[in-house]
Amino acid sequence: MAPEEYSITEMQERFERGDLTAAGLAEAYLARIAEIDRAGPTLNAVIELNPDGLEIAAALDRERAEKGARGPLHGVPVMVKDSIDTGDRMSTSAGSLALEGNLAPADAWVVARLRDAGALLLAKTNMSEWGYIRSSRACSGWSSRGGQTRHPYVLDRNPCGSSSGSAVAVAANLCTAALGAEVDGSVVRPASINGIVGLKPTVGLISRIGVIGVAEPQDTAGPMARSVTDLATLLNALVGVDPRDPATAASAGKAPEDYCSLLDVEALRGARLGVARDLFGFHEGTDRVIEAAIRTLESLGAVIVDPVSCGQAHLFGGAELELILYGMKAAVNAYLASHPRAKVRNLEELIAFNKANAERVMPFFQQELLERALEKGRLDEPAYLKAAADCRRAAREEGIDKAMAEHRLDAILAPTDGTPAWVNDPLIGDKILGGCATPPAMAGYPHITVPAGYVMGLPVGLSLFAGPWDEPKLIAYAYAFEQATKVRRPPGFKATIGV
Repeated sequence: MAPEEYSITEMQERFERGDLTAAGLAEAYLARIAEIDRAGPTLNAVIELNPDGLEIAAALDRERAEKGARGPLHGVPVMVKDSIDTGDRMSTSAGSLALEGNLAPADAWVVARLRDAGALLLAKTNMSEWGYIRSSRACSGWSSRGGQTRHPYVLDRNPCGSSSGSAVAVAANLCTAALGAEVDGSVVRPASINGIVGLKPTVGLISRIGVIGVAEPQDTAGPMARSVTDLATLLNALVGVDPRDPATAASAGKAPEDYCSLLDVEALRGARLGVARDLFGFHEGTDRVIEAAIRTLESLGAVIVDPVSCGQAHLFGGAELELILYGMKAAVNAYLASHPRAKVRNLEELIAFNKANAERVMPFFQQELLERALEKGRLDEPAYLKAAADCRRAAREEGIDKAMAEHRLDAILAPTDGTPAWVNDPLIGDKILGGCATPPAMAGYPHITVPAGYVMGLPVGLSLFAGPWDEPKLIAYAYAFEQATKVRRPPGFKATIGV
């Protein structure tokens, strides 16, 4: 029997009544993964199951019976992206065959926090190989180790973004919630495209230790869930100062004791929201959905300021791509140096492995971005420092900060993605037309997406972003919108549009 789309609160109520056990729920999820991820629609969202999952679930049930629950995540099945270390028998590979069998020596900070909270780590999710930074013709959701993840609403469409497996797993109810990670859009864009809620937090709110990065100034993990309440519950377990990640020092005192306590259906009343018109205009269907969302926000008491501009920050534009190429080399080399079980020891060896195994690793697109990254120098070089400064200035002083100050805004809104999901094409690559992920990503500022509607059965997400540490406001606004609209519906696994 397929598991119901229970919220975390509903799960805990059933656990306490004895109607449900963590072991029984895990078994139901594993059966569903076998039914629709491995067979049937063949979503291919899960790259590796936790071989100890059922044993851990049974232990959590015993602990609940003997001592009580640790908290709201006790026994709740979650998944994490394949770029996030788990100190167990599952590999961490960033989707790469070169890292197959890479058993991490310890849990990533976020994984340790989830385990401490009693969450059940059920599996790891497929992703765009190396966080989408391998080729300019990459196909989102494809990796040499995991193959192609498919869109759960319309199977021939692309699931988008490098955290695509996490988004699809949540949307298709293969788990309750999941973790993704992003450098630019890889949490919010797949969340939007697959009809769930995703949060890219302020850089430093969540430790990056144990997460394979792309470009340190922008890297962060982020929670993904089917509802804002579930996302807030997951976020509660993830925040905190980690002495090993200096960026988290700035988060001290910035996180509320409980994000769930801030959820309020009246939160939008009086909120000043700016409409980033320069991020519209890529697809009439998407724009119609977001225009309707704006009317809803206004009806809920928001003051709409239209238009505002976030400046000119485009996905992987000149300065950002330069920063990412420098950052990719540093991140890959640092990660591999600290993981002795990996088959390759540095970026140069990774590139050589891919060439030696080109038939399996590069059947559709190449690795020119990795090769360009190899040519870059250290992170103290003037070219890197200039790129980092240019990105921050464009996204902050000339972008979000300027718009927020000039218009006295509480947040800025836009379509998360410029278009609904496009048709999968691993040979030619993605057809990305617009989106709003880049300004908050380059700024290091928080960004939430919430389901807003559908275009021919394909989900469209509404984005809200603001200044640093503004997660409480964004989560509250998203909750008020979600509760007023309740647009999300489970996926139907259609073969193609019109079927």
